[in-house]
Amino acid sequence: MSNRIFWHSDGVEMPRLDFEKTELWLQKVAQAHQRIVGPLNYIFCNDEKIIDVNRQYLNHDYYTDIITFDYSRSKMVSGDMYISLDTVESNAAGLGVEYQTELNRVIVHGLLHLCGIDDKGVGEREIMEANENAALDILKDLTR
Repeated sequence: MSNRIFWHSDGVEMPRLDFEKTELWLQKVAQAHQRIVGPLNYIFCNDEKIIDVNRQYLNHDYYTDIITFDYSRSKMVSGDMYISLDTVESNAAGLGVEYQTELNRVIVHGLLHLCGIDDKGVGEREIMEANENAALDILKDLTR
């Protein structure tokens, strides 16, 4: 396993992930964006924790699937990413996709933000989704 990617749980059970494969995947996605992986902290939490983080640090009063704090420098991506497993689960159900697929999408979404891809402006959501899909294809290739 990587000594640069760290997995934490805060008030929830750690999700079932093949951490070794997930870390290799994230490194490959970063490389595809001409980045190298620096320290990444993934913190899995519940909706209660994510809304607290959203209110305290971003002055946002809503639930979300991921909040990314970017500490990247130049080509090295680094950050803390809070992921609400509650929201991931409800989004997966609402979208009619498997929970694991949605979790992987959210995990890579945070990394893509650190690579400089935004999703709030006009047309940016489609760019983010295209990059998420390309990243998920890289993961599929790793499992073959």
